[in-house]
Amino acid sequence: MPSWRIRRAWLTAAAATSLALTGLVAPAPAQAQDVPDPTVQEPLAAEAPPAAFAAAVSSPGGAASPGDFTLSPGALNAETTTRVARLDSVLPKSGVQNLLAGANRTVQPWCSRDPFGTAPDPDIKYCLQNDDSVSREWVPQGFTGVSDAKDNELWGTAGNIQLFASYDGWDPGREDDPDPATGDCTTAELEADDACNQKGVRITFVQSRVNPASGISETKYRHVLLGWTYVNSADHVSFDGLHASEYPIQKGVHAGGIVWYGNYLYVADTRNGLRVFDMRSIMDLDPDGDPTTHDAMGSDTDGVQTTANTEDKTKVGRHDNVWYSFGYRYVMPQVAAWKFKEKQGNPAGSYACVDTGAPKASYISLDRSTNPDRLIMGEYCRPKGDLDSTGRIASYPVADLEGRSADVTAEGWANYLPLTDGGAQGAAAQDGTLYVNESKGTDEPGNLWRFDWSEGQLVAKGAAVKTARGAEDLYVERGTGRLWSLSEHRPASASDCTANQDSADPAGTDYCQRVLYGHKLSWLDGRP
Repeated sequence: MPSWRIRRAWLTAAAATSLALTGLVAPAPAQAQDVPDPTVQEPLAAEAPPAAFAAAVSSPGGAASPGDFTLSPGALNAETTTRVARLDSVLPKSGVQNLLAGANRTVQPWCSRDPFGTAPDPDIKYCLQNDDSVSREWVPQGFTGVSDAKDNELWGTAGNIQLFASYDGWDPGREDDPDPATGDCTTAELEADDACNQKGVRITFVQSRVNPASGISETKYRHVLLGWTYVNSADHVSFDGLHASEYPIQKGVHAGGIVWYGNYLYVADTRNGLRVFDMRSIMDLDPDGDPTTHDAMGSDTDGVQTTANTEDKTKVGRHDNVWYSFGYRYVMPQVAAWKFKEKQGNPAGSYACVDTGAPKASYISLDRSTNPDRLIMGEYCRPKGDLDSTGRIASYPVADLEGRSADVTAEGWANYLPLTDGGAQGAAAQDGTLYVNESKGTDEPGNLWRFDWSEGQLVAKGAAVKTARGAEDLYVERGTGRLWSLSEHRPASASDCTANQDSADPAGTDYCQRVLYGHKLSWLDGRP
């Protein structure tokens, strides 16, 4: 049976329960529609924000209300914990180091793919394998790493680790209606074509180390599917891909920013707040490393032994006592959620900036140069009507998010960004400077801005530094002194890029695949 049919059946019977598992509240029916994710770089018609949110006029760079950023613990965090524990009793686990020891993909350093055009070359550039670089399905967004996770930047003996998030942005069978009679995929394709399924979000673990066998430095990576748990109609614990709260579920969480802090991974959920994952709860559905053996798993409360199948890419969760994961070996289930306490003023599908109410959680990062360590959250939007700002940004004491027993309000600072054109795609702070990535669309390099705080105001520090087209989230790697990011754009077609994968396109229409890249902070700070 196609996985969408299985998911639709239990969603129809228990939509409220499944949505509540994320700690989020199901929206009114009027919001239950397939709308473009509001952080996607496509123009919308100009519109004014709702009247209730337009009373004040922002001052670019000025102070914003910290209270608008207040986060409340997910309503069913305790129930989610119980279900993750149940899942943990059935599926074996893998630590980060074991996962990376079996990394199955290779980064190519300093290939000639060029999303920068006329922008200055970065200090370092990594290129993903071709299928990831041109994937129409998986679009990279958030960025973090072990420098965020640990003060000493060490995770056991695993070496330098970076993580980036990608969302599933292409589902031909679910774009209009999950019914094959009206959708783009036939029943046979839904059963055979994994692209016809909405997989949500995956996290990619990247490790740079010296191979002990060859003595050669290498960079490998591995994908991990994010999921959330539920109890199915047979009273079995199961999981699905990570989805937004809208129903019917046709678009996933955008994952525009991620932060790894201690054992926890925080993922930005644009319309809701934060999703929380635990590095100690990464499930391994292929412990022997051979997908053809369909390893034995444990049993749930019914005592029935289960197996796993990582060869079938069209199913997810438990079906007929077999576990599926869209073909991924590793799955990391959500353990908690944080939801904005205030109502969000941006209409669904709108890029319009609003002055009050909850922001959008478009990107997040970590500032370890302050005391206490602070999680930074900002929003992507565009100025509309009388509003001059292109979004708000604020910081939280990140340790307060670990308790999950009380509301957490922004502390330290909250400001309107003083951008005047495009919206912010990522931001990071280090030693009193705020760095902001501004995407300029698909045909010109983005802007990397630097700001200082002066009497509580954000003030531009020099001119913008040109950077990659499709520049996304930012991550400070303290030990190397680099500010990392990644590019999201792909060529118009995979064949175009395959034919030109080692040459830049001077016309600026073929970006020759996505890259991870880092600028030296010392170089950035020395720019006029």
